[in-house]
Amino acid sequence: MVNMNRRQFFKVTGASLASSSMVLLGAAPTPAMAEVRQYKLTRMTETRNTCPYCSVACGVLLYSRGDGGKNAVASVVHIEGDSDHPVNRGTLCPKGAGLVDFIHSPNRLHFPEYRAPGSDKWQRISWDDAFKRIARLMKDDRDANFETTASDGSTVNRWLTTGMLAASASSNEVGYVTHKVIRSFGMLGFDNQARV
Repeated sequence: MVNMNRRQFFKVTGASLASSSMVLLGAAPTPAMAEVRQYKLTRMTETRNTCPYCSVACGVLLYSRGDGGKNAVASVVHIEGDSDHPVNRGTLCPKGAGLVDFIHSPNRLHFPEYRAPGSDKWQRISWDDAFKRIARLMKDDRDANFETTASDGSTVNRWLTTGMLAASASSNEVGYVTHKVIRSFGMLGFDNQARV
């Protein structure tokens, strides 16, 4: 505590009163504006997804700017862990935290490409063409190599020349459905990328 006499007290209070009066009259050196900052994810579209990197299958929240209006291009600007997801409970590893760079990478493919046998160039094809080609090659291989009986005469109904590798980011339910579909074709070579 500072000891001051009566004269010093009036000088200090008079100066502070005069300066505060000047501020009220608009003579402040810089305007001091107080406002609440807007939340950074306001007006963003939130999308739930799964991290594509490893077999843990962490849940992520993608926030994109752009509401689908005319001349508005949606772009993912922020990614964070999904706190409601039972696997990661909102946490992400460094790879998952860097998904924005993965999404906006100039080297990321946005469409299927095909390289003909013996060619050194990749050519862009449509999604319909890619799916039709995959279905045609699978059907041709199954028709040519499907075995109904083994060498001892027992019924086997198997297809051994093609295998299936399920995605690592798939949930147990998706893996189960994929397994059922592949087994219905008679395919025995099936595994999950999580075990690779």
